[in-house]
Formats: sequence, structure tokens, C-alpha cells
Amino acid sequence: MSVRPILEAQDLVKRFPSRDGHGAIQALSGVSLSLSPGETLGIVGESGCGKSTLARVLLRLTEPDEGTIRFDGADFRAFGVAALRRARRDMQLVFQDPYASLDPRLKVGSIVAEPLVIHRIGDRTSRRRRVAELLELVGLGSDAIGLYPHEFSGGQRQRIVIARAIALEPRLVIADEPVSALDVSIQSQILNLLTDLKQRLGLSYIFISHDLGVVHHMSDRVAVMYLGRVVETAPSDRLFDAPRHPYTQALISAIPEPDPERARRRIVLAGDLPSPEAPPPGCPFHPRCPQAMPVCRETFPAATDFADASPGAPDPHRAWCHLYPAG
Repeated sequence: MSVRPILEAQDLVKRFPSRDGHGAIQALSGVSLSLSPGETLGIVGESGCGKSTLARVLLRLTEPDEGTIRFDGADFRAFGVAALRRARRDMQLVFQDPYASLDPRLKVGSIVAEPLVIHRIGDRTSRRRRVAELLELVGLGSDAIGLYPHEFSGGQRQRIVIARAIALEPRLVIADEPVSALDVSIQSQILNLLTDLKQRLGLSYIFISHDLGVVHHMSDRVAVMYLGRVVETAPSDRLFDAPRHPYTQALISAIPEPDPERARRRIVLAGDLPSPEAPPPGCPFHPRCPQAMPVCRETFPAATDFADASPGAPDPHRAWCHLYPAG
């Protein structure tokens, strides 16, 4: 029996006004994805491909222009103010920059307790006890309650951000580049913490990053984005072992390989990411694709499912590319 996804998105579109006010920036162009309970879905792509916009749209921090979002089977876009407020308890966001996402005027105890106060959970005594538990859970200890954010390192600040995110016992956490602002020596500690919390608390993650090595380590499945579109999805190991889309192949070819005998042939892409204000027609990757064909300039390809995904997977190995017959 299949498990109902905790989150489903279908054909999400988001446009922003251009800087000159005469056009539109197409940030998302028909993005669809699903997330099962207890799963980590990695989302990867170059800067400017729409990853962070997608995170905000999925949580309705930014409203989509088109498309549907279902949370635990319910039409999330139809939620009114009261229902949306209740749903916020079940979904949280961990931001990229722990320096910018913490109010420097507040002590850590107040920062972590803020969601409890907003949702009127407990009294002052029970909140303080809960905050102490959360700080212990993320490896800081209750002594941090009376300190200010500037008294902590970057990695410690991200632990504070994570403690605040799990204060309401959410079911879904979207982590938007949660370690990219941290020293490499600290990144693994935060990734291990997120993995531990997922197991302890039964969390589902959407993990957004431009670092494919981190995404491979953290994710059960991966969605690859290019210029506002998902171009390939697959179980994580399958995607990295047998990428199908030329863009995915180029990204993976750039991952350093410590074993010189297994070194990959580097695929160097020509040009830069096109502007979302004037995306290319057809497949948006065709101006940089080393395997582009005339049809790639004309129409966006239909999805092709491959038989190499795990049986029963909620989202098979799928690519949107004219190199493969749709089916």
C-alpha cells in the first residue's frame, strides 16, 4: 500500500516583475515534486535556478501564480489565515545565513522560545524548560539561554536556528543551503545534527543546496533544477551513478574524485545561465547543451521514466530531455 505524500506540488509557476517594470522574471516554470513522510528530497542546481524561490513558495511565504500545493492531502493554497497559522506548526524553514536570521537584540532563550510564544504554547516556566531541552538536543546546552547571538560561532548560531525550527515539533523542515555559509570543518557537524534529528523526531526534509556532494550524502531522492524547471529526478544513488540529463551529467562530472583511477571526464558547459527574464525557447538548457538538437530549440521535452529506479518509488528516475523517447 502506497504512503500518501506529506507534500505534493504540481505545475508551480512564479513570476516577479522585472527591474524596469516592463517585463517579468520567470522564477518557476511548472515545477512538480512530491515528498514522502520521513524522506529527504534534495534539490540542486546553480545559483539563480529558482531553488530558494521554490522553498518560499512551498511554504506560502511567497504566493505562486499558478499550480497546486497539497500538504498532508489538503489543498494548502486554499488555507485561510487561521488554517495557515495552524499549518505553520507542521512546517519550518532553516535559512542559509545564521548571522542574518537571528535577531542580535534578543537572547538565545527568547529567540528559541519565539515560536512557542507566537502559537501560545505553554507558560513562561514550561517554555523555558522546553527551550533548555531544545538547546541540549542541538548540542549547545541550557547555558546558552542567557547569551546573545554574537557570542557564538557560525556553526553554533546555525544550531540555534535549528533549535528554533524544531521548537513546534514540525513534520516538515525545508533547509535552504543550511551549511553553505559555514566553514568546511563545521559543515559536517551540522549535517550530522540534521541527520540525527531526522531519525529522532521523524522529520521529513527538503534539502536545498548547490553542493552535489552534500546533497548526495543527505538525500534519499534528488531533483535537479535548471532555470526554474526540474529537469531530472531520481533516487539519490541512482542519479549519481547514472545521470541521464546532460545538465545533470555536467554537474556530476565536476565533483572531485579522490581516487585518480575513477576520475570522471569533466564536461565543461559553454556560456552562463540564461536570464530568467528572457529564457530560451524550448528546452532552457539547449544553448549550453553539448548534445542539443534542433527540436531542443522548439519545444520543452516531455518526461521520460527509466526502468532503473527502485520498484515502488514514489517518484521514478525521470528526465525531461529530447535525447530519450517520452513514455
